[in-house]
Amino acid sequence: MIHDTIIIGGGVAGYSAAMYGGRLGMKCLVIVKESGGTIALTDIVENYPGFKRIGGLELAQKIEEHAKEYNPDIVNAEATGVKRKENMFEVTAGKEKHTGKTIIFATGTRVRKLDVPGEAEYSGKGVSYCALCDGALFRGKVLGVVGGSDSAAKDALVLAEYASKVYIIYRKEKVRAEPVTYRRVEENSKIEIINNTNVLKIEGNNIITHVVLDRDYNGSKDLALGGLFIDVGHVPLSDLAKKIGVATNKKEEIIINRNSETNVQGAFACGDVADTKFKQAITGVAEAVLAVYSAYEYVGTKEGTSS
Repeated sequence: MIHDTIIIGGGVAGYSAAMYGGRLGMKCLVIVKESGGTIALTDIVENYPGFKRIGGLELAQKIEEHAKEYNPDIVNAEATGVKRKENMFEVTAGKEKHTGKTIIFATGTRVRKLDVPGEAEYSGKGVSYCALCDGALFRGKVLGVVGGSDSAAKDALVLAEYASKVYIIYRKEKVRAEPVTYRRVEENSKIEIINNTNVLKIEGNNIITHVVLDRDYNGSKDLALGGLFIDVGHVPLSDLAKKIGVATNKKEEIIINRNSETNVQGAFACGDVADTKFKQAITGVAEAVLAVYSAYEYVGTKEGTSS
């Protein structure tokens, strides 16, 4: 079967594209390695219109359920290859190849590693990248969060529900959280910010026992911790797009215009993998709708059915 569009990604952007594509009467294929995406790892979402307060996983599931109302084809496999084939796109997923008239990259990101000694050794032994997933395993312990973004601050708030103490370790002067998040951090007696500080090394004995800082804190560069949560950003998953000549910026994000078009005709992108400065679930969903509508117009123009 030749699909009108192949959507790579099972997060809120990917499934939003599938939903709107279904409304436009398009034959959509969604290739999903993992459902949910980044938002599914967020404890509480309070900035998505229509929901005053909703869990990140619940929001992702609702968007997926909405998309499935329009019966897109879904392949649960990792997309491993993309190439142009005449005027079509061929995507390899698992052992199968799929052909589409257009393609939408909603591939998202992966967590960025801290890349310090001990990180790999103690991953799963006190080092984690998901506070929501693993926070309950560290009940009563002293924990650290490396990072200064809004998501790092939210991770600290989640961990404070379980930990006896939470340190936010940030390399700059002030944590860059949304005002409401920052206020909650300041008001939480369990959370303390160590600013202008880097983690140089993670050490332990079978499990993490402490980290080594680049400057003294309370008279020592060693900070005793029972767990370390790393939230220092994400790396765009744009390698598949680059295989067909899609342009990326210095951060490896896919460059799109206001219509979610890339430099390659028939190829579109949306969500965290795109070069939009402000990345939120709501912006990714909006980009997805623009991407699939642009794909709809592209298919119609090629077939002589759209102005």
